[in-house]
Amino acid sequence: MADHKLPRKEVAPRPGQTELRVGRLTKAHGLKGAIKLELYTDEPEKRFVPGAVFTLQVPTASKWHGKTLELRELRWYNGHPVGFFAGVDDRTEAETLIKAILWVSQDATQLPDEEDAWYDHQLVGLDAVRDGVTVGRVARVDHLPAQDLLAIATSGGEVLVPFVKAIVPEVDIAAGTVTLTPPAGLFEELPDDEPEADAEPQGDAESEADSEGEPAAPASDD
Repeated sequence: MADHKLPRKEVAPRPGQTELRVGRLTKAHGLKGAIKLELYTDEPEKRFVPGAVFTLQVPTASKWHGKTLELRELRWYNGHPVGFFAGVDDRTEAETLIKAILWVSQDATQLPDEEDAWYDHQLVGLDAVRDGVTVGRVARVDHLPAQDLLAIATSGGEVLVPFVKAIVPEVDIAAGTVTLTPPAGLFEELPDDEPEADAEPQGDAESEADSEGEPAAPASDD
């Protein structure tokens, strides 16, 4: 999964386009306007190139509301991405952008370059099929540190399905389906284990022994 598609109100995508959330500005870095980034894309080398222009999601009271931001350069410091942006030349200006979310326009029909990868908006709405039967529909994609999850809306509620090949072996955008092979218990409750038969009372065993003419010997310390 490449970039995140989330509902938003600030920008209406052009016909045939969709808006993708690709990053968030988290913290000013140094004194020259650099800002640390949290990336929401698997393709930073494609999204964060010099000259890339981002639409900003910020509070309406922000000076940046309704404006765009142009990237001058993306650098990496100790494994963390840091962006330098046009018009942001000092730390004070950088601080006004903290927590801003970056969006880009994307052809709604274009797939990621990576094999077996899809944008979130291409997955949402697909029918979830199990053993040839539609069991629900993809409501959203949750991106967690450990793995991605497909939230499947079913008649019985929402089911979170790990988005891994073993459980989601096929995504067919053209057919509008995702095929599921979930483990037992993910979509239905497993029956309780059969209770173990109660052990026969000791008294009954002794009575049965007595009836066979073999009385139990009394305990003795001798």
